[in-house]
Amino acid sequence: MTRSRMFTVVLSLMVCASANAQSNQARSPGIEALPRDMEMELAASALPKHVRDDATIYVLDPRKGFEVARKGTNGFHALVARTGDDAFRGSWPLTEYPQDVLYPIGFDAAGATTHMQVFFDAAQAQGKGMPAGELKKLIQDRFKTGHYKPPARAGLSYMLAPIMRTYDDPETNPKMSTASHPHVMYFAPNVSGKDIGSGEPGGVYPHIIMPGPHGLIVQALDKKERAAITEQHAGLLQKLCKLKQAWCLPKEQEHH
Repeated sequence: MTRSRMFTVVLSLMVCASANAQSNQARSPGIEALPRDMEMELAASALPKHVRDDATIYVLDPRKGFEVARKGTNGFHALVARTGDDAFRGSWPLTEYPQDVLYPIGFDAAGATTHMQVFFDAAQAQGKGMPAGELKKLIQDRFKTGHYKPPARAGLSYMLAPIMRTYDDPETNPKMSTASHPHVMYFAPNVSGKDIGSGEPGGVYPHIIMPGPHGLIVQALDKKERAAITEQHAGLLQKLCKLKQAWCLPKEQEHH
């Protein structure tokens, strides 16, 4: 190969590499992956202690979506969403993907084949570069058309992690906060708040979210249980806080 020919080939490779880099940068979802061990620990913390060791745990590749980090055997699954399903609720526009959402959630076998698919689809589409507004419309349309089926039997999702950062009231606005809010969500298709004597969100009595075929009864843990979870995961909370200021629990919740 002549020197000029070699120079042409090298130049072509450099141009291709630059174009690919610019393309990848353009479609980057803007989310940094968590350290793998930390992500697995946070995902597992969404589940009760007695089912964690045998559960399937996922980690997120921001450019591809979720992948299995540890295959389980008991039918429970857990992950840390960086765009939660609540981002697709309400009529407010999702104009961009927040970079600091932490949404640890666990599913039983029934939820893993239904509710969990929304998280997988969202992460994959976001990784491929789908604009936030388009993704919100896509997910909402899929709920409306019945693409996403409700669970075939009674069951639940666990959100027992010591921390979460997501939307305060996703039915009305995109305001976000970081909090310790361990709770359990029971599948309650077509059950209304009136049916169960629903209390205020965040209170001691259960309340309904997403009323309709995909409705859920949310039951928060009490103060003593929350304090025990915070203490149990103190080391994890410290590591998350060092990574990002937004992942530090409010002072009033650190010891309660």
